[in-house]
Amino acid sequence: MIRRIAFALLFVAFTAIGAHAADFNGKWTAEFDTQIGVQKYTYEFHVDGAIVTGKAINEHGEAAIQNGKIDGDTITFVEMFNFNGMDIKITYTGKINGDEIKFTRQVADFATEQLTAKRVK
Repeated sequence: MIRRIAFALLFVAFTAIGAHAADFNGKWTAEFDTQIGVQKYTYEFHVDGAIVTGKAINEHGEAAIQNGKIDGDTITFVEMFNFNGMDIKITYTGKINGDEIKFTRQVADFATEQLTAKRVK
């Protein structure tokens, strides 16, 4: 009986550890090369459970983060970027490691880019 209780407690402990989402809240900055030159971004993430809201800010303006989700140490969201009057959908997927997020971003059908965002302290 004691073995069953110990096993159950151990299972619950490991399940709770695995279910803990990484902390994406706050400001993150990134600077990276693209087809249109160097881009400087600030991302502001607000996490509520598995939902992410916030904004992506660059020298061209800011865009609300859409469809933001957290799954463990992975974040996904969409930025609608207005370039010369044309809306371009940018889809992000990132994995957190400490105070860095390694992102892959798909810029419509034009390009796939890699970048690293760093937490602002």
